[in-house]
Amino acid sequence: MSLDERGYACYRLIVVVMLLSLGMTAAAQSRREQMREKVDSILSSRYYKTSYDTNYVVRPEGKMTLKFRLNQTGNSLHAKGTVNGIYSKADLHTSHKTTVAVAASYRGIALGLAVNPAKLSGAYKDYEFNLNYYSSRLSLDASYQRSSTLAGDIERNGIQRLENGDLSMKVLNLAGYYTFNHHRFSYPAAFTQSYVQLRSAGSWLAGFSYQGGSIRTTDELKERISNAPDTRIYIGHFGIGGGYGYNWVLGKKWLLHFSSLPTFVVYNRNNFTVNGERKKAKRMRFNMLFNERLAVVRNFSPRFFAGATLVMNNSVFDDDVVVVNQNKWRARAFLGVRL
Repeated sequence: MSLDERGYACYRLIVVVMLLSLGMTAAAQSRREQMREKVDSILSSRYYKTSYDTNYVVRPEGKMTLKFRLNQTGNSLHAKGTVNGIYSKADLHTSHKTTVAVAASYRGIALGLAVNPAKLSGAYKDYEFNLNYYSSRLSLDASYQRSSTLAGDIERNGIQRLENGDLSMKVLNLAGYYTFNHHRFSYPAAFTQSYVQLRSAGSWLAGFSYQGGSIRTTDELKERISNAPDTRIYIGHFGIGGGYGYNWVLGKKWLLHFSSLPTFVVYNRNNFTVNGERKKAKRMRFNMLFNERLAVVRNFSPRFFAGATLVMNNSVFDDDVVVVNQNKWRARAFLGVRL
């Protein structure tokens, strides 16, 4: 074979390889495109499949929603009891936690990133985790907090001031709801904006509440105050009950939401321990846990919206021996766009 023939054969081989490569690339791109379209079709079908009455509740326009959020949370506790014939009382609160967050959702699949500026600077050392789930029928609010910034006054043979680091706290709050009028009343319209409430509607609710955790004095307190008592407050009560929620639509632009779910404590394990001596609350006693929600949403157009929400968990617990009350709240402001 001459040099020219070899060169021509090599050229043809290169052309064949390039054509095969282009064909394989096109086939791969076609498969990826088909897979993307299939996934998008599945998500779209799932997203628009709803049990709502579309005269009252519909999905918003657009495939994707972007939101900028500003959140703040706080917690306060009140406890008192008589141990070894000595009356003890504590009024405590944690530092407020403020976070800035960006969230995106596509066809109902959401992802978010939150930043706590005080945490980054080292000024805030607590840990808090919040989980909120809202569907047409069932809703769940859950929060877990681990805090060393609990501070306030404790009274035992005189009033003493407790500072950051004197106490450690671990506490869990849960509240679950069932919505009876789930065809016309939407929690997501008020709290996640994944639906739009077109007409005013309300619903009776059934659900449960749980508050549990503990508060302990730390070694730092004992080092600072030599005669400080070794104290532990345990919280553990569960309630069931019912309530009502309402979405009020004003002028097709505003949505005002309020709901309340009072529950009756059916079981508790509250106790107060001072220097190894423990006093327990009665297992069965008339006490209550309250869960309240407020929201306001303004739809400027089908694309742009803004608003604010407030979620609270409160306990009203009284006993002849041990009293433990907790007030947990989370406020949120948001600005969003649908694409």
